[in-house]
Amino acid sequence: MSIGNEFQHQAIAAHVAQRLAGPARAILGFQELLVEQARDLSLPDMQPDLERIGTAARQLNGLIDHLLDGTACSEEVPLTEAEARLRHDLRTPLNAIIGYSEMLLEDARDVHEHPLTEDLGVILAAAAELLKQVDAIAGLSRGHAIEMLQSAEQSGIDAAGLERLLFTTEREAWTDQGGRILVVDDVASNRDLLSRRLRREGHRVVTAESGLSALARLAEDEFDLILLDILMPDMNGIEMLSRLKSEDRWRHVPVIMISGLSEVAAVAKCIEAGADDYLTKPFNPVLLRARINSTLEKKRWLDREHHYLEQIEAEKRRGDTLIHAILPDQIVSRLQDGEEIIADRFEEVSILFADIVGFSAIATRLPPSDLVSRLDGMFSRFDLLTEQHRVEKIKTIGDAYMAACGIPEPAADHADRIVALAKSMLQSLRDMPPERDRFRVRIGIHSGPVVAGLIGRLRFVYDVWGETVNIASRLESQGVADGIQISEATRRSLRGQWTLEPRCALDLRGIGTIETYLVQ
Repeated sequence: MSIGNEFQHQAIAAHVAQRLAGPARAILGFQELLVEQARDLSLPDMQPDLERIGTAARQLNGLIDHLLDGTACSEEVPLTEAEARLRHDLRTPLNAIIGYSEMLLEDARDVHEHPLTEDLGVILAAAAELLKQVDAIAGLSRGHAIEMLQSAEQSGIDAAGLERLLFTTEREAWTDQGGRILVVDDVASNRDLLSRRLRREGHRVVTAESGLSALARLAEDEFDLILLDILMPDMNGIEMLSRLKSEDRWRHVPVIMISGLSEVAAVAKCIEAGADDYLTKPFNPVLLRARINSTLEKKRWLDREHHYLEQIEAEKRRGDTLIHAILPDQIVSRLQDGEEIIADRFEEVSILFADIVGFSAIATRLPPSDLVSRLDGMFSRFDLLTEQHRVEKIKTIGDAYMAACGIPEPAADHADRIVALAKSMLQSLRDMPPERDRFRVRIGIHSGPVVAGLIGRLRFVYDVWGETVNIASRLESQGVADGIQISEATRRSLRGQWTLEPRCALDLRGIGTIETYLVQ
């Protein structure tokens, strides 16, 4: 630690000697008494935790000895960093002393061993007094008044009674749902102490001794909460927090920062980096329990929200799939953009009708299930062919199939595409196994203007209207089995090389005479 003048040096020495050394020596002495008492009372289960208290007490006394002889901190270290490190180093063994003592106190009360509870109470009181004095060292090094060493005025509030009340209330309000928690701390005693306390509360705990090992744990398993120390050797807590929040797989996992640092700047830095909460060592058991359970409860609600959103997204995808199976993609996009009335006129469109020859007689002979199965098979193949030739299927009408090309997006080669579709449809029927009731179709095609739009609110359909549709239907009804009959208008619209055979002139009522051709 850097000392500005002799007065501050003397003040710190006096403070350390009077306020720190005494309680620290007392803790070590009572720990030794407790070891003997536990041995006399045949309580071997308490020995390991008593040894941990002893280890922490010896570490604490060693630090205080270094403060007294002036070798605690290097003068090359900046003042603020040295103060933070000193408080962290003093709080770490205190954290272990208080944590293990509290757990032993609970065990001692369970077995009604009053001598042990009294001595553990002395240790906890001494540790609490030491915590009050740790921060005063920083104030002295900055030249604050010696009056800072005086104990704070006693509050008029019965803090202990209030804590007992809050503790009882929280215990009653708890749910039995534990969480899976990852504890990241480079100090083994801190990890052990915190893990045991959390396991007592019903949580499942995994520990990691560094930021890198914590990332390896996270890659292997999922956690509901991370308790993350700030000061670690390979990757500090804020760096690891930033890493967690930058990756989608870990961003939703809540993080509570744990540290012996209590400065507002440190807390603010962690919150800004994405931490959900901040706890200072040594932990108040009631506060620790309340914040962990509160964070886990928020995580459970977030998980439920995420689950519901996934369900909504799955239903939306299912709905989108269905609507895309019914309507052209362009029409779906217009509906999703809020367009309510969809009606368009197209000047150059080709319409195709295909109808099964002798369907009524076939339907009479076949069982209903066979008939529907065969119709489904044929229309399903036609549907695939419309996709291959980029033609819009409009609808099926009984045993008839209607398609259009040039809607809803205009296409200069609409006639060529729909003639190619017709030839593929006939070929698909020829490729079927020969049987007595093989389907044979007539196909009629005409080109011209149409009106297309969306109608209906229930079972809506994208349909096409106009004289072009009527003529195409008449060309089909007056066509030939296994043949494609097109009009003169379609012939003029063709751009490719097609072999056409003139057939006849059809006199259509209300329309007049039109020349027709058969596609070879």
